[in-house]
Amino acid sequence: MGIVVVSGTGTEIGKTIVTAAVAAVAMATGRSVAVLKPAQTGVGPDERGDADEVVRLSGASSSVELGRFPEPLAPGTAARRAGLAPVGPRQVAEAARELAASHDLVLVEGAGGLLVRFDEEGGTLADAAALLGAPVLCVVPAGLGTLNTTTLTAEALRARGIDQLGVVIGSWPAAPDLADRCNLADLPESAGAPLLGAVPEGSGTLDPAEFRAAAGGWLAPALGGTWDAKAFATEFTTEFTTEFTTAFGA
Repeated sequence: MGIVVVSGTGTEIGKTIVTAAVAAVAMATGRSVAVLKPAQTGVGPDERGDADEVVRLSGASSSVELGRFPEPLAPGTAARRAGLAPVGPRQVAEAARELAASHDLVLVEGAGGLLVRFDEEGGTLADAAALLGAPVLCVVPAGLGTLNTTTLTAEALRARGIDQLGVVIGSWPAAPDLADRCNLADLPESAGAPLLGAVPEGSGTLDPAEFRAAAGGWLAPALGGTWDAKAFATEFTTEFTTEFTTAFGA
């Protein structure tokens, strides 16, 4: 996997932290990792962007940000309102290929969902992935509503002939509810791809050394970690059954 595109089914669901976890695991094996953020929105010129945060947490070798727009909007809209040139899919693909020439792994982190517009022509992260022939790792929320957005994203990828590596839950709650637990079994079916990890909520607040030490336990072997989807689902299903029995009787 020389280039992997990291997308999500929406905003604020943990893409950056998942990207950092993947980068940390790869770096721990001695691989060089570059992080590419095509369009950073909602961040001022002197503030830390998502790519900076991935480097801070993971120790990734390098990062590149192609465009930065101050308002927290879709990249195409934010660029237009700021009077700045947008970042199109071809620019993303060219930058990713250039980084891949000098790094073992390039992680391209999108903004929002897969089909958020990058430019006035309607270019998207999906278009960049198609140009690269790169697989997409989809970051999803744990709870109610995730099955629909995961299914829609998977259908969009299949319609474009783009491979999906799998899905990772971007923020697994400390106290998962019934929907969270049931979704562990249902997400792979909705995605048509394996569940490849679950990152605990609040992981981004860890000290970088702690983050790097723990990251492998959040990701499946396909992403270089040790996380076991079946064991994880069984653990939380068993917990729920025990809680239900205690509360309502056998």
